[in-house]
Amino acid sequence: MTTGAEAAAAPARAAGGVLAATCVSAFVVNANTSAVSILLPAISEDTGASLATLQWAVTGYSLVGAAVIVTSGALGDIFGRRRIFIGGLLLFVASCVVIALAQGAGLVIAGRAIQGAAGSTILACGLSLLSAGISGEAQMRSVSLWGAASAAGAAAGPLLGGVLVDITGWQGLFWIDAGIAAACVPLTLRTVAESRDPSRPRSVDLLGTALVAAVLVPFVFAVTEGSDWGWLSAPTLVCFVISAVAVVGFVVVEKRVRTPLIDLALLRNKYLVGSTVAILVVAGCINAIMYISSLYFQNPQGLGMSPLEAGVATLPAAAGIVVTAPLITPFVDKLGARAVIAGGFGIATAAFIVFAFVDASWGYATFVVPLIVLAVGLGLANGPSSSIATASVAGDQVGAASGISNMGRYVGAAVLTAVTAALFDSVYTRHHTGGAEVTDALASGFSRASIGLALFCAFGVALALLVGRIRPSGPPTPAHYAAAAAATAHTVPTRQVAGTAGEAEGGR
Repeated sequence: MTTGAEAAAAPARAAGGVLAATCVSAFVVNANTSAVSILLPAISEDTGASLATLQWAVTGYSLVGAAVIVTSGALGDIFGRRRIFIGGLLLFVASCVVIALAQGAGLVIAGRAIQGAAGSTILACGLSLLSAGISGEAQMRSVSLWGAASAAGAAAGPLLGGVLVDITGWQGLFWIDAGIAAACVPLTLRTVAESRDPSRPRSVDLLGTALVAAVLVPFVFAVTEGSDWGWLSAPTLVCFVISAVAVVGFVVVEKRVRTPLIDLALLRNKYLVGSTVAILVVAGCINAIMYISSLYFQNPQGLGMSPLEAGVATLPAAAGIVVTAPLITPFVDKLGARAVIAGGFGIATAAFIVFAFVDASWGYATFVVPLIVLAVGLGLANGPSSSIATASVAGDQVGAASGISNMGRYVGAAVLTAVTAALFDSVYTRHHTGGAEVTDALASGFSRASIGLALFCAFGVALALLVGRIRPSGPPTPAHYAAAAAATAHTVPTRQVAGTAGEAEGGR
């Protein structure tokens, strides 16, 4: 017989279970994502694959994530959020095993692409489970903790990756992540109630999802391979044409389907569009600089660091952007979001301009200050942009706005990393084949890639000024701080979303 005390404690246990499962999985997914760039030189040495090829292990993850993140949330609303969340966990475990057992680049890249689908599903459905399973003020506290776990994972990933490469080999990260994700499955089954949205139409915009991939994959192929193929060669032009046709097809489909992947009407909201583009630029710049920094720092002709040393060396950028965003949050209301975002992009532009002067004589001590300044600048731009994305729409549109901004984050990470990697490689190859020493050619590649990223950040300044003044939303709450910290990895709503609980099922 169940006592009154036991009955009263049951909801608390259920809330603790969903919080534990979602926060642990969010930490693992984000740590895994940010750690991979540190692992690439070790994977290259072990598999014999070139770093240019393994760049697809980074961009492939983001490409698939961009296509899947909105769709996975829709699948959870229809078929059950717990069911899809567990599916994401199992897919994540499988992808980790595939990567850890890989003997060549093909399986590493394929595993990372699968991981992109799994990771975006875990994040999208995990946040939905929190919103559905916990209500009132406790919901926002739980979402804040989830955001903090995401931020901690993103910040700690490079350091953890470096530690594990030195201790276990690069495969160790994926085996450990597989074990933790697997442990979340029974925890979720035991403590988390199933929920769904009975009011949502049961159709899913799979064609829209496929068209997002059709836009991004050929475009990134063209950007990555264009310097080798020739920018006016048939393969490059065909890729660009496919992307352009897919864009037109996507717009046509979204106007006609019953439940579009993206509500095109939301794209008339200049604040949502502006903040999403800002998020895209920030995500692209931080992922791109982490990518080329990791390669340059670990190259024997660069700084010659070990993976652990490189993980520590990139920590100012990885952690700095996470720490800066919540620190500036109290001042956004006073200074105005537009001023903070424009100022942040301006600071980041200045940092990249400093990197434009990299040469072979630079030691790590010369890199560290611009890295910190860059992280501060991107953090200033990122936190307010993420908050604006959901604050600029009506309450019933918060989920859709969050999906758009999160898709933008994945697109930025994929496209700007690919562009930066291609620029770095092409400049290095051209200088080295032209007779330059390897050290000088590497420095030239880093320099030119930084100039490209400076131009993107300068565009961010112009964007912030053109969008117009953004009205303040009032003093920040704990949810604003957590959302700002988590903004590197995910857009977290800063207000409770009415009606997210949907239909909860009693059985577990």
